[in-house]
Amino acid sequence: METLAQDLATMVRTPLHDSHVEEMHKIGTVRCYDKDETLVEAGSDLNAFHYVIDGAVVAIDPRTGGQYGNGHLGPTQFFGEISFLAGGSAIMGARCLEPSTILTVDRADMLTLMSRIPEMSDIIITVFAARRRRLLESGEASLTLIGAEEDRTIRQIAAFAGRNRIPFRSLTLGEHEAEAVAHSCNIGAAKPAVIFGKHLVVDDPTPAKVAAILGLDMAVHEDRVFDVLIVGGGPAGVAAGVYAGAEGLKALVVEDLTIGGQAGTSSRIENYMGFPTGISGADLVWRGEVQAMKFGTQFAVPRRVSELRQQEDGIFCAVMDDGTEVCAKAVVVATGVQYRRLAIPRLEDFEGIGIYYAATDVEARYCRETEAIVVGGGNSAGQAAMYLSRTASHVHVLVRGSSLAASMSDYLLSRLEADPAITIHYQSEIKQLHGDKHLEEVTVRHKAEERDQTIAARAAFVMVGAAPNTEWLSGLVALDDKGFVLTGSAVEKSTPYETSHPGIFAVGDVRAGSVKRVASAVGEGSVTISKVWDYVRGDD
Repeated sequence: METLAQDLATMVRTPLHDSHVEEMHKIGTVRCYDKDETLVEAGSDLNAFHYVIDGAVVAIDPRTGGQYGNGHLGPTQFFGEISFLAGGSAIMGARCLEPSTILTVDRADMLTLMSRIPEMSDIIITVFAARRRRLLESGEASLTLIGAEEDRTIRQIAAFAGRNRIPFRSLTLGEHEAEAVAHSCNIGAAKPAVIFGKHLVVDDPTPAKVAAILGLDMAVHEDRVFDVLIVGGGPAGVAAGVYAGAEGLKALVVEDLTIGGQAGTSSRIENYMGFPTGISGADLVWRGEVQAMKFGTQFAVPRRVSELRQQEDGIFCAVMDDGTEVCAKAVVVATGVQYRRLAIPRLEDFEGIGIYYAATDVEARYCRETEAIVVGGGNSAGQAAMYLSRTASHVHVLVRGSSLAASMSDYLLSRLEADPAITIHYQSEIKQLHGDKHLEEVTVRHKAEERDQTIAARAAFVMVGAAPNTEWLSGLVALDDKGFVLTGSAVEKSTPYETSHPGIFAVGDVRAGSVKRVASAVGEGSVTISKVWDYVRGDD
């Protein structure tokens, strides 16, 4: 497989048009660089766009400090990848291979120019997105995780990185490369660790710390007021972000863990229009995120809103779990739902090291050559079982009821029943969990037969129930008896996404009476922005 640097040299067959370069010259600065002079430091803020007029630029691997691969960027090509849109940190550095002339444009000015010239934007975003995909596929990355197979924290970070499209490489404790990395970082024998670049060992690592290093968490400025704050980064929230940005609203999407929400954990969606061969939930929402960033919408991950209040001047202020605040003229509630936790002994002991609430490639790697269990009777559970059957030796689907006809799409149920690697157990549930450092066995109770079965499984996926995430609303809006947000006619409003409180709107699964489908969530997120726009302009 080609390396990123080779990709940088060969990817762009169609350079920016001469007219695009002329526009950049009007707002940019031309500077000459010496041979071996640094253009971009790995880990630095991506606050500028760099276009090569003359010379050669190479990518720098932060793990080695040397040139990444054998390729280089030449005249008419440009440095960067998708992090530029969000203003994150540079995953790789850049250095001039020879005396070079570079046209540099400030990021904010470049984004404005891109929004004004769609053809230019399409070229840049296509190249940036392709470079990120190549980084993900190559396994080459500035972020190194050691010991995910044994350590719960490292697994959590691996899941966070994987679902947020952050390139990382995962090393197993005891392997030669892990030992070599540990030695180079002066941490002695290899132990569970998170390392950025060549020497930066992250102390007490968390997803938030990793996000901060990569510039994903975005420092929320308390002195800035957004037009709309969108809380929740699932399909509904991202769709709202796309349309808010397209309409010129200053929007911020806040997500507490992963852009994509519950849909982002779906390994394959086959009934979404336009994708006849299916698409993963993560990929679908990532495309939407890139589209929203193209229009200027900002994202902050991981940021959890713990409280919402309204000031006397009508501005809403969301208090984050770290005490910081972000304010906006309107709020879109798109926090969706979360799977319910089962009342099983030792459940907490195995969460993250055997008990999972998502089935992506990150979790699937822990199922190789062992049996897996999926608990649930909805489409998400069915899709997870189909996906896991590719890596697990066998998949057991546990269903509390006696049928799946009412809860699962017929095409999916038919596939489960026909797959020899999958067994559906009706009227069955998990009774006990067993293991020491990680999950080793699961005892299943088959109620109809009044018998127990112990399965050697290192992973069980819980996908049952739907608890809404609405505690943070602080009583500002009316909820139904299950905690879902009441909207539209239920609170005497003329449009279906208005809540009982002016200026607060709700879309997606968190809304009472919503259709629990990705397509519906996307539609709701996009449609409600017209009403948000009216409210912000004062037309309501």
